[in-house]
Amino acid sequence: MAIELTPAFWSGLLQIILVNILLSGDNALVIALACRNLQKKHQKPAIMIGSAGAIVLRIVFVLIVDQLLKIGYLKLVGGLLLLWIGVKLVQGEEEGADGVKSAGSLWGAVRTIIIADAVMSLDNAIAIAAAAKGDVVLIVLGLLISIPLIIFGATLIMMLLNRFPIIVIAGGGLLGWIAGEVLATDPAYAEKLAAILPNARIIFEIGGAAITVALGYALQYRARQRAHAEPVDLAREKASQPKD
Repeated sequence: MAIELTPAFWSGLLQIILVNILLSGDNALVIALACRNLQKKHQKPAIMIGSAGAIVLRIVFVLIVDQLLKIGYLKLVGGLLLLWIGVKLVQGEEEGADGVKSAGSLWGAVRTIIIADAVMSLDNAIAIAAAAKGDVVLIVLGLLISIPLIIFGATLIMMLLNRFPIIVIAGGGLLGWIAGEVLATDPAYAEKLAAILPNARIIFEIGGAAITVALGYALQYRARQRAHAEPVDLAREKASQPKD
């Protein structure tokens, strides 16, 4: 496929890159949240593999976005999945009996990144496809050029997570907000929902953010209580055993 380096080509490429930068802030946040509990040696590979996988998925989605939007209840399933991912990221890794956080899994983090990006890329694909005007070369080049920008953004956010844990709450809330938007805009029922509930989208967005943070913290609290109770139960069990 021949590439004509015309002003229109460069203009379109710039638009793709700018659109992707603007739409990738939440993706960089997901990557940072998913990788924050990994060992240092696994963080960079997870960020790079997850980012590359997310970009490949986004390219595929842009190319078949028209077909995807015709699938009823796809956004419903995706929204619920994203909601749960947000809850798990707020919850964080469970602590062991010694109170030390268990190490996260490299491929588990990559899987979380790709699944979350797949859900969030559904709407992003529309904007990218519109900017590319159907030019596949522009789509692929623009998204590939965006990979280092997403990696840099995720690395920067992960550094900030260590200094400002409040970002975890904000990130979980953002994922819940996006999940609420996805749930409220499924083409299978969006019009009926809007007729029944005029402000359905904002209600779902606020509700999604609140549910994600609240449920994530509830699960985190329960995990801590269970972790603290285990040493006590073990000590009681040993004390109750007859001595030789």
